Amino acid sequence: MSDKDQQIARKGRFTAMVIAGTGVFWILATLIGGHLELTNRMRALFDMLALAGFIWAFVLIYQMWRLRQDNQR
Repeated sequence: MSDKDQQIARKGRFTAMVIAGTGVFWILATLIGGHLELTNRMRALFDMLALAGFIWAFVLIYQMWRLRQDNQR
């Protein structure tokens, strides 16, 4: 396995962890927020944090795609 392939695999694993972690955070924040009767403003904050996590994951996916494009040449 070349160095580029290892770098792509490492970034892929990290991206998967970011997506899974963001999803778990979002579900837990929603459940805990409902149980503790947090304000809608606080719940919206957790939603925005989850959205930021998913956007970051899309950026990581784009970086991986670019690495793969460079690796094919």
